[in-house]
Amino acid sequence: MPGPDLFPDDPSIYELRTRAPGPAGALPLTEDLLRTAPSGDLFGLTQNVGMGWEPERANDRQFLILSTAGGVRAPDGKPIALGFHTGHWEIALQVEAAARELRALGATPFAAAVSDPCDGRSQGTAGMFDSLPYRNDAAIVLRRLIRSLPRRSGVLGVATCDKGLPAMMMALAGSRDLPCVIVPGGVTLPPTDGEDAGAVQTIGARFSRGLISLKEASELGCRACASPGGGCQFLGTAATSQVVAEALGMALPHSALAPSGSAVWREIATRSARAVDDLAKRGIPIREILSPAAIRNAMTVHAAFGGSTNLLLHIPAIAHAAGIPRPVVQDWIAVNKVTPRLVDVLPNGPSYHPTVRAYLAGGVPEVMLHLRTLDLLDTRVLTATGRTLGENLDAWEKSDRRERFRTLLATRDGVAADSVIMSPEQAKERGLTGTLVFPTGNLAPQGSVIKATSISADVVGADGVYRHTGPARVFTSENAAITALREGRIQAGDVMVLAGIGPLGTGMEETYQITSALKALPFGKHVALLTDARFSGVSTGACVGHIGPEALAGGQLGKVRENDIISLTINRISMEGQIDFVGFDGQSFSPEEGATVLTKRASNPALAPHPNLPDDTRIWAALQQASGGTWGGCVYDVDSILSAISGH
Repeated sequence: MPGPDLFPDDPSIYELRTRAPGPAGALPLTEDLLRTAPSGDLFGLTQNVGMGWEPERANDRQFLILSTAGGVRAPDGKPIALGFHTGHWEIALQVEAAARELRALGATPFAAAVSDPCDGRSQGTAGMFDSLPYRNDAAIVLRRLIRSLPRRSGVLGVATCDKGLPAMMMALAGSRDLPCVIVPGGVTLPPTDGEDAGAVQTIGARFSRGLISLKEASELGCRACASPGGGCQFLGTAATSQVVAEALGMALPHSALAPSGSAVWREIATRSARAVDDLAKRGIPIREILSPAAIRNAMTVHAAFGGSTNLLLHIPAIAHAAGIPRPVVQDWIAVNKVTPRLVDVLPNGPSYHPTVRAYLAGGVPEVMLHLRTLDLLDTRVLTATGRTLGENLDAWEKSDRRERFRTLLATRDGVAADSVIMSPEQAKERGLTGTLVFPTGNLAPQGSVIKATSISADVVGADGVYRHTGPARVFTSENAAITALREGRIQAGDVMVLAGIGPLGTGMEETYQITSALKALPFGKHVALLTDARFSGVSTGACVGHIGPEALAGGQLGKVRENDIISLTINRISMEGQIDFVGFDGQSFSPEEGATVLTKRASNPALAPHPNLPDDTRIWAALQQASGGTWGGCVYDVDSILSAISGH
């Protein structure tokens, strides 16, 4: 059959060598090395000079720079092959900056990459079945790479986005005896005139309902990512993960949320290289930085920022990798009850600043200054600087950098820093309330989560309580739910119940298609959503996720029927909530009576794992279920898994 010439005649292909002289010089070997070093160490030196490293430096101290870099960029930055997303498109530039600094410090840098997917690109597709499972797989591969460079003195992890950065933190946390530092990959800029990358993901739903034209959709979609690198401009999972890396002490002060491609963004990589070198010289491994106190600090900063609910999966996983106790739902409740939200950024509002403004306003250390005043942080913890958190905050408070960035925000955007990152008093005056509520009830006996700050203010009572009672509209696939929305089969007052979308059903896919559509539709604020799936970090509305147990594990959510009456109560003042089945067929009853009815019901016969669920995800789901499930962070706990296999 016709096709391209299999063996075109090109004379240049025959211009090859069968031998070469090899590098000039000699390896810096000693008699002791030759007698005692493993053969791998010796062959490693040969490999070093074979790749072009100077022979006299072949035995310098070694550092590994791991990243999630993706795509192939030309020297001028234009794409030769695209990456999956902007978040990993530019970070090879940070790798280069860090490597040059390590070389200047007399060390030998090595670089390797395990790239990452984009939750935005895979929304509503079968690609979402691999999103959360990827995190565990990537962490395993990253740890294997770390162990495969036996003479490494320390590790830098450069990452940005939803799963790549949590995976990198898990990998470094698990490398307990090594000095390790995270380099956050920064954020992309918002367009001068247009929508952020979260809002623009609703153009399909809005066009389908006649809210925007084809021309508007096309132009908005084109402009949303206004610069080529960095995580999205809102406080979704990517940006929140950067904040958490810094709050844990794994990243340097004021390193999260820097604009990708900028001079300060490169400088963060350079400073991080100096930091990991210093930690190595001082013998400070990551296990001295990660502690229960560091985990609680990160949870507190997460609450103050109003961060993504996906970190409920990632922070426990980082703790597990570090070998320290995983926070449980009661810990999350306790932190969120006492921690005020202090940050006004997308998607929480009220003014919806992009994340780059949070960086200019002072970022994580500025928020921590307020939290320290409230005595909500343990400032004695050690950090990636080799100093305590308290020492870092003292230095930040007096720094010229702090004042100059705050001034930049005022002169460039006309925004006062204190209107982006507020004092507790200012936040209270502006009406900012706590971030996360963890509703229980007969539909969520193990717990659930809602970003209470994202419920539309005009459906919340004057007493700060959101109350909603309505008929259930039951779906067992995201596609069926989004189709119902687009076709107008969901009305104000309904409660959408999306069951069977947890780890066992779909790999715990995100349901941003639905939450973003509800936000974009005029009546959406009058619709509630209950699901055992997770949400995108930019999701808003009366959306309750992570409902446990998941439906396919026998959870009560899977027993809800069409037209059942569901009641939601979310108190944004006391930070408490309930979700209950309270009636059907014209009958009304108490939550306790509803619980009794549910115990007698069978699960929805339509519940089943998605038919296209990959085997890789099925095994991930089984292993994480044996390790504590969703509320355990979807981790692999080896002892629990071995116990389940052996039956003991």
